[in-house]
Amino acid sequence: MAASLLRRGASAAGRRRCPAEVLRWLVSSEAAPERATSRAPPEMPPFDHQPRPYAGMAGAEIFEKRKTVLGPSLFHYYKKPLNIVEGKMQYLYDEHGKRYLDCFGGIVTVSCGHCHPDIVNAVVEQTKLLQHTTTIYLHHAIVEFAEALTSKMPGNLKVAYFVNSGTEANELAMLMARLYSGNLSMVALRNAYHGGSAGTIGLTGLQTWKYPIPQGEIHHVMNPDPYRGTFGSDAAAYAKEVEEHITYGSSGRVAGFIAETFQGVGGAVELAPGYLKLAYDIVRKAGGVCIADEVQSGFGRPGSHYWGFQTQGVIPDIVTMAKGIGNGLPLGAVVTTPEIASVLSQKIQFNTFGGNPVCSAGGLAVLKVLDKEKRQAHCADVGAHLVERLKSLQEKHEIIGDVRGRGLMLGVELVTDRKEKTPAKAETIELSEKLKDLGVLVGKGGLHGNVFRIKPPMCFSKDDADFLVDAMDYAMSGL
Repeated sequence: MAASLLRRGASAAGRRRCPAEVLRWLVSSEAAPERATSRAPPEMPPFDHQPRPYAGMAGAEIFEKRKTVLGPSLFHYYKKPLNIVEGKMQYLYDEHGKRYLDCFGGIVTVSCGHCHPDIVNAVVEQTKLLQHTTTIYLHHAIVEFAEALTSKMPGNLKVAYFVNSGTEANELAMLMARLYSGNLSMVALRNAYHGGSAGTIGLTGLQTWKYPIPQGEIHHVMNPDPYRGTFGSDAAAYAKEVEEHITYGSSGRVAGFIAETFQGVGGAVELAPGYLKLAYDIVRKAGGVCIADEVQSGFGRPGSHYWGFQTQGVIPDIVTMAKGIGNGLPLGAVVTTPEIASVLSQKIQFNTFGGNPVCSAGGLAVLKVLDKEKRQAHCADVGAHLVERLKSLQEKHEIIGDVRGRGLMLGVELVTDRKEKTPAKAETIELSEKLKDLGVLVGKGGLHGNVFRIKPPMCFSKDDADFLVDAMDYAMSGL
């Protein structure tokens, strides 16, 4: 639309009687009865792409087979799960050819855009030549990728290890920290997510993701959450708690400290300003190394900086990354100093698929695309516009308790009571369904699942941002 419904208010178009498709949507909605609105729903920005006709298995059949042949722990969004069959840049298409604005990027994984031609070409061309070999032989792709990746890092972070996921990266980082420091205890934040393996479950600080198994020597300290945290934005108070926890809850010596600068699964929480610098100083004095989990926030997504940790003015000892590093490829990495990297040479350290030719070629293509298309600056520009629109929406709808984050790493927390900050669990589910019907796919996060996670592919435009906010406004007006 030339101007958003939110900005133009009750225009002549907004006072029109509901078109037939809106009435059908209202009647067919499985959500609670709602107040009918007389304005037309927002229109998705035009996009020059025609999806291929789909002749594969229907979504209903897939869903039934999935229950039989795949593990029962799998979960899905929406009452009737979507069968997504095609993607192009910031858009996805279902089996019927309906287009959706992807505001979650495959859980913050699609950085450059779905099926970006440069990355597809790099992967296809390498696959034609050599799909797999390991580091027992030489290959140019892994070296070129490592050089390009480490050139993006500050300080002495010059050595890369390649793995297949963020969980693997955090497992390896924790191993490095323990070997290098000679200590065992790890310090992590409450509300953090660092993976689902037997080791990283211990680092994760959300009970919804933790099985009842031994957690290891892990200490969870208070989360420096400006919105819900005990001390608000007081970084010094949270840092003091870290110091006291090490003093009273450990031997006084720790292996390391790990933190996301922008907690992803925890609900897009940006840590209190200045916290990491204080915490890093405390941990290093206790003999530990500092690990930055950049699995979700790296590669320019924050807009103001290339890496999330840079927003806190620190240089970690180890950086872990995955997701956006491969734009959908199974790829992760650990970057550290030569001194810390050397501890793994005590024994044989090997990863069969880590840094394979195809993933290395794809990862290098991702870095080139992000630079060529100036995606960091783009995230800063579009993100600032989106935050402004979301804060205006917050003034209109009481259900929005908090708008947070920066760049295209944003969260919108929904509450039923702003003073008590009561999580709006049911309302979040209802709004998510309504947004899906309008053609908008958002993520959900936070312990109570009441935070919309807005982390789209970084080609997401201002027109897309306006459509997202207009759709949220339309859906919330019907609550």
